[in-house]
Amino acid sequence: MRLPLEGRAFVVIGGTSGLGLSAVRALVASNARVVSVGRDPGKAETLRQELGNAVNVVAGDAVEAATAESAINECLGCFGRFDGLYHVAGGSGRRFGDGPLHSISDEGWDRTLELNLKSIFLSNRAAVRRFLDLKKGGSVVNCGSVLGFSPSPHFFTTHAYAAAKAALIGLTKSAAAHYAGSDIRFNVVAPALVATPMSRRAQENPEIQAFIRTKQPLDGGRMGVPEDLDAAVLWLLSEASRYVTGQVISVDGGWTVSEGQIPPTETAT
Repeated sequence: MRLPLEGRAFVVIGGTSGLGLSAVRALVASNARVVSVGRDPGKAETLRQELGNAVNVVAGDAVEAATAESAINECLGCFGRFDGLYHVAGGSGRRFGDGPLHSISDEGWDRTLELNLKSIFLSNRAAVRRFLDLKKGGSVVNCGSVLGFSPSPHFFTTHAYAAAKAALIGLTKSAAAHYAGSDIRFNVVAPALVATPMSRRAQENPEIQAFIRTKQPLDGGRMGVPEDLDAAVLWLLSEASRYVTGQVISVDGGWTVSEGQIPPTETAT
């Protein structure tokens, strides 16, 4: 079944690399129009050469309120409509001091929640305000993580990141309940370990790769690739999922139903 996306227009926050860029390409291939938001203004010309006039690139930081608002305005100005938002922007807070609870620094906590929760709040608020102003329904898809509800205590002990990803599920479900009567839908896609620039540490670690072969056993036991998420994202953005809201869809290679061959860690003293 071909998803009904032709002629529709979407904003992708974090759409110039990794999961977001893959989704932008898939949306354009489905004859949708996209405003792609990223922090690197140099991506604009590259994407325009690749995808043509179906995409417009806006440079901005997702933790600033004006970024999502400007992107939605651009979507309406360029394409005459705004049908949905996919929020992918976020990132590891490890470099700021995220880690196990007992060792998280104040900066690590604050910066990680800013990247992964405040940015979601800002984009989702901008989207729902615009849908209400336009008196139309729409779809918001937030990119979470299996770490928000399926921890991995040996290799992935970034507890501020896990807290942010768990919190965005609560925000998504609460918003889904509140705005369902306005046909404004909110859903989450939750990937496991995917090969993106953010996961380079894991990609280069032989122990983690051995763990992934048993923790993500589908398709031979491998890391995900960005394209693995595209079908779920496009379905949730499209009218094909018009009866779906408040859901968390794990695209995880089996992570949440597999044990993984790592013994439990000892509690730090």
